[in-house]
Amino acid sequence: MSVPGEPKGSILTPAGWVRGRVRIKDHRIAGIEGQPLSPDTAPESPFVVPGFIDLHVHGGLGGECMAGEAGVRQTLRYHAAHGTVALAPTTVTAPAPQIESALADIAAAQAKPRLGEAAVLGAHLEGPFINPGRLGAQPPFARPGDVSLALKWAERFPIVVATVAPEIAGGLDMFRVFARHGCRPQVGHTLASFDEIGTAFACGCTGFTHLFNAMTGAQHREPGAAAWALARAEYAEIICDFNHVHPAMILAARRSIPKLYTVTDASAAAGMPDGEYALGGRKVFKRGLRVTLEDNETLASSAINLAEAVRNLVLIGVPLAEAVAMASTRPAEYLGRTDLGRIVPGARASMVQLDTKLKVECVWIDGAEVAVAA
Repeated sequence: MSVPGEPKGSILTPAGWVRGRVRIKDHRIAGIEGQPLSPDTAPESPFVVPGFIDLHVHGGLGGECMAGEAGVRQTLRYHAAHGTVALAPTTVTAPAPQIESALADIAAAQAKPRLGEAAVLGAHLEGPFINPGRLGAQPPFARPGDVSLALKWAERFPIVVATVAPEIAGGLDMFRVFARHGCRPQVGHTLASFDEIGTAFACGCTGFTHLFNAMTGAQHREPGAAAWALARAEYAEIICDFNHVHPAMILAARRSIPKLYTVTDASAAAGMPDGEYALGGRKVFKRGLRVTLEDNETLASSAINLAEAVRNLVLIGVPLAEAVAMASTRPAEYLGRTDLGRIVPGARASMVQLDTKLKVECVWIDGAEVAVAA
């Protein structure tokens, strides 16, 4: 007999779609029962897919990851209700004591998980080791590389991703420090040249922060960070809200980067009505699905969740299985996590059920059902 609450429908496994159900035991996937679908048979809803994983997220539903443990947990609850089963709460550029406080709050939430919250994978340290000439909406507290400070943070806090500009003084040392401590250092908020990006990868760099945004571009005579990503990268994160990156450029990146994955870069404004919100120490303004600084031009994080990113990808022609992989399997692989991002026996029972319109119907985090957003 089927256990009440177990996922049923068209199940996305690494080997392809299976029509059946997923058995859960002790918070893990115990097995998959059903009939594999042939490649020429289209799966039918409901679709049971790996739970989404967001490696770049600042907030949601009014909560912000720089605003104490309560802000972190509000972010976890909002994104869990929209299908994100694990995420990396993300800091912003700020004075060192404020960053340390935020990292401690993220560590506290990770140490004591609660029902209904997405799992904390660790922090994404976005700044302060970035170029002040490419702040974007980051607060103006960029600083040169600092080995002792980076080492202190890497040893004290669970940092899984760090955004660094390689061309700043001491920048290459930041890649070395974070890479040695099991973190994934990546290029972002940078004015680096094509060659400087290559040097960063030789020093431990592994990817790119919000590809195309706040970085040197892909001009044909002056290739920069984005051009290096298109030419040579295996992994890069990209925001698929259609505000940060035009759909055509998302498709171009998809053709070029084998394991391109999507993030939200969501702010406290995600899931909230239009109005004024906070991003670190800055005021940001939500108007529709755009979040900007007061000038109404400078994009300042986003207002989407990963379920919306998946729907956007499908809308522009990305097959559902690949769109889901961009929001689950690939970010898990980027972190070297084999227990998430796939529906296989032994993996954590963290999954999402989508209806015919790809709306989230059910969410399981470690086998427990989570209330979904209305």
